[in-house]
Amino acid sequence: MATASAPLREETVRNIERAAGDLMTAALRHLDARLDWYKALPAQERSWVGLVAQSGIATFVAWCRDASRPARLTADIFGEAPRELTRSITLAQTVDLVRSIVEVVEDHVVELAAPGDEAVLGVAVLRYSREVAFATAQVYATAAEARGAWDARLESLVVDAVLRGEADDEMTSRATALGWGELGPVTVVVGDRPAGERDSALEKIRGVAAREQLEALIAVQGRRLVVILGARDRTTWAQADLTQAVTQLLPHFAAGPVVIGPSVPRLFAAGRSARAALSGLRAAPGWPDAPRPVLADDLLPERVLLGDVPARHHLVERVYQPLRRAGGSLLETASVYLQCGRGIEATARGLYVHANTVRYRLGRIIETIGYDLSDAREAHVVQTAITLGILDSAAPRPRRRDAGN
Repeated sequence: MATASAPLREETVRNIERAAGDLMTAALRHLDARLDWYKALPAQERSWVGLVAQSGIATFVAWCRDASRPARLTADIFGEAPRELTRSITLAQTVDLVRSIVEVVEDHVVELAAPGDEAVLGVAVLRYSREVAFATAQVYATAAEARGAWDARLESLVVDAVLRGEADDEMTSRATALGWGELGPVTVVVGDRPAGERDSALEKIRGVAAREQLEALIAVQGRRLVVILGARDRTTWAQADLTQAVTQLLPHFAAGPVVIGPSVPRLFAAGRSARAALSGLRAAPGWPDAPRPVLADDLLPERVLLGDVPARHHLVERVYQPLRRAGGSLLETASVYLQCGRGIEATARGLYVHANTVRYRLGRIIETIGYDLSDAREAHVVQTAITLGILDSAAPRPRRRDAGN
C-alpha cells in the first residue's frame, strides 16, 4: 500500500485533470452557498473571485502533476486578480475563499484517488492548502506595503499643503483618497519631533489617536512633528476631550511645548489652525509656565509680540471689543483695576465708587469675556488686549481720496 509521502499515481493525476472543470463548478457553487459576502459582491468582483478559484484548481492540478514542484508556491496562483482583489475583499474573506476551494477538493478525494492512493492525495491537499495560505499572506503583505508607501506619500503631501495653506482641488482629492473627505472638526497639533526611531513613534501616535476615536495625519518636517487630528464623530469633539486626547500623545513628542491649533470645520480650512499652532510654538517660550499641551489661543499675547497680525485681531475681538460693547463702565473698571495693581480699594478710589461696585463689575467682566482679572496670567492677557484696542482706536484711519483728484 502507498505511504502518505509517496508521489501520486499517474491514474490519480489523470483523474484530477479530467475532473478540473467539475471541481471548478463545485467550488463556485460552494462559494455561493456558504459565503454571504461572495453573494453580495458586484458582478465584476464576483468574476475576480471566480478567476482566483479557477486558478486555485488549475494550480492544484499542475502541482499534483509535477513531481519536482517547489516547496513553496508563489503568489502567481492568483493570476491577474490580486491587485484588484485586495482592494475589494479582505484578507479574512480571501481565507474563506481558499478554505472553500480546499474543502471541495477534500470532498472529492475518494472518487479522485486511485485505489490505495487516498492517503497520499489527502496529504497532498493538506500541503497544497498550506502553500496557498503562505501565498495569500504574501499577496496581502505586498499589497499592504505598496498601499502603505503610497498612503505615506499622500499623507506627507496633504500635511505639507495644509501648512502652506493650499486648500485647492488637488489637496482635497488627496485627502479624500486618505479617507478625510468628510472628517471634521479638525485641528493641528505641533511640537518637536522625538529622537530615535521615527516610524515607531508615528505608529504609536496613530494607535493613541485611534483609541481616542480620532484619525491622524502625521508628518515630520525638520525638527517639527505635525499631527492633524480629525473627528470621526462630531458629538465627541469637545475642547476638554481634545486636550485630553492630545495629552495622551505627549510621550511621543520631544520635550518642550506642544501647541494645539483652533478647531476648524474640515481639512480644507486646517491652514488657519496650522498657522496658529506654528505661531504658538514659536511664542511658547515667552510663557515659561504654560501648560503642556497649550492651546494656541492661550498664547495670544506672546504671538502678538512676535508680530502675528491675526492673533492681534483675535485678541482685540475676544477681549477689548466685548468689554467696550458691554457698557456699564466695564472697560474703564478693567483698565483702572489693572493700573492699580489689581487692588479693590485702590480701584474704588480711582473710580469714585464703592468697593462692592468694583467687585460686582469684576464679576460682570468674568461673565462677559471669561477672564478673571484676579489671576495674574488672565490679567496679563486682558491688559494686552486693552492696550491693543486703545492703540487701534487711536490709530489714524486712511483718508479717502477725493474722486476729483
